[in-house]
Amino acid sequence: MQPKKIAIYSGEIPSTTFIERLIEGLANDGFQISLFGLQAKKKVSYAKNVSVFSYSNKWNKLYILLKYTFLLTIFKPKEKQKLDKIISNKKRNTSLYKVKYYPVLYHKPDIFHLQWAKSLEDWIWVRDFGIKLILSLRGTHITISPIADEKLAEQYLALFPKVDGFHAVSKSIQMQAEEYGAETTKIKVVYSGLRLNELPFVENKIQNKTLKILSIGRSHWVKGYTDALDACALLKKENFDFQYAIIGVGNDEELIFQKAQLDLEKEVVFKKNMPFKEIITEIQQADILLLSSLEEGIANVVLEAMAFGTIVLSTHCGGIEEVITHGENGFMVPVRNPVAIAEKIKTIALLSEKEKIEIRKKARTTIEEQHNFDENCTLMLDLYQSVLKFQNMR
Repeated sequence: MQPKKIAIYSGEIPSTTFIERLIEGLANDGFQISLFGLQAKKKVSYAKNVSVFSYSNKWNKLYILLKYTFLLTIFKPKEKQKLDKIISNKKRNTSLYKVKYYPVLYHKPDIFHLQWAKSLEDWIWVRDFGIKLILSLRGTHITISPIADEKLAEQYLALFPKVDGFHAVSKSIQMQAEEYGAETTKIKVVYSGLRLNELPFVENKIQNKTLKILSIGRSHWVKGYTDALDACALLKKENFDFQYAIIGVGNDEELIFQKAQLDLEKEVVFKKNMPFKEIITEIQQADILLLSSLEEGIANVVLEAMAFGTIVLSTHCGGIEEVITHGENGFMVPVRNPVAIAEKIKTIALLSEKEKIEIRKKARTTIEEQHNFDENCTLMLDLYQSVLKFQNMR
C-alpha cells in the first residue's frame, strides 16, 4: 500500500543531511510530503509537493495557533477535543504544544516520521488518531543519552514497543534499540545514501609535501578530538611532518587550551562551519580523513570521503565497522587510543601510491554498493509501505 501523505518532523528545518536527501527523493517520486518543525535561519527551497509547516517567532506562533484552532473547531471538533485532553496533561507550555500538534492533526498524514528518539514522548499521541508512527534511530539519542539518563531509558522501554516502525542508521544502533524494546521485525536498517554523480572519485590524488589530516564535526566530547590532539603531539615529538585541521569546532575553549598546552599552534588549525562546497574541497585536498569519535552511527563525512577517494582512518565506534574493512578500504584503531591513531597515520603515510589507489578504489566501490541514494530512498519507502500493509492486515 502506497502512503498518500508522509509527514516528517525534524525538530529544525532544514534537518540532517539524511532527511533532506530523503525529502528530495520522496518528492521526486511524486509523494505529498509535509515537513513540520522549527524554522531555522537558513531557508531551503523544496519541490512543489513538499509543504512546510514551521513556527519561529512569537507572531508566527500566534498565527498558527489561531488558524488551526479555528480549522479544527470547525472541521474536526471531536478530534480537537481529544487532543486537547492529551495536551492538558502536559501541565505547562500548553500553547506551544498546540502550535506543534494542531497542524499535524488537521493535515493528518498516513505516516508521521519522527527523527529524534528523545522527542518520542511528545509525539506518541499521533497513534491515537490512526496515524502510523515511525521513529529514526540515530546517534547519541540511542547510544549515549539513555545510559546517562535513567528516566529516558525507562521512557524508551515504555514507548518503543508502541512504535509502528523504526528506521535505524546502522545495524549497531538497531541492536542497541532492541535493548529498549524495539521489535526486530519493525526495524529496517537504511544507510545514508549519496548522489554519487555529485561526488567525483579521484584515483590519483595530488601528493601533498606535508601530510594533510582532516576531521569534520561539531564540538562535542563524543567526537574524541582530545585524543586526536594527543596523537598529534606524539607525531610532533617524532618530527613527523603534518597539518591537522578540524572543521566545525570554531573557538572551542577546551580544545584551544589543549592545543596551546601541547605546543601545536603551527600544526593544528580549528575552523568554523563552512558551506558544503568548501567542505568538499577540504576533503578532496586532504590525505587522511580522521574520525576520532568515541561513539557514532555512520558518519556522513566518512562516506563522502570514501566516495571522493580520501583515505579514512576511524576509531572502532558504533556502526563504522559496517562500512570500513580495516586495511582494505580504510583503517581502524581502538577508541580512546592516541598512540594507535599516531601509529596508523604514519603507516598510511608510508603506503606506496599503488597501495593507496587500491584502498581508494575499494572505498568507492563500498559506497556505490551500499550507499546509493536511489536504492536507500526505496528502502525507506518499503518501510512506510510495510507499516501501512500491517495496518490493513489487522
